[in-house]
Amino acid sequence: MVVLIVLISVGAGVVNNYLKLKANAKSDKGADEDIRRVLGEVDRLKERVRVLEKIVTDQERQLSDEIRKLA
Repeated sequence: MVVLIVLISVGAGVVNNYLKLKANAKSDKGADEDIRRVLGEVDRLKERVRVLEKIVTDQERQLSDEIRKLA
């Protein structure tokens, strides 16, 4: 749950930066590269969320935690 909150916060920050860059894109020729960089960051964050969701929902991890609790 904490990881999800952090990821949402980071994602909101990235989106906020993206929107600011988009608003300034008309006057800034280099904004296209920045937008691509931000979209790349968003894609990386999405992939990290997928990996974290896989880790958290992994049945073997849960079984391992249960075995450690018994020991």
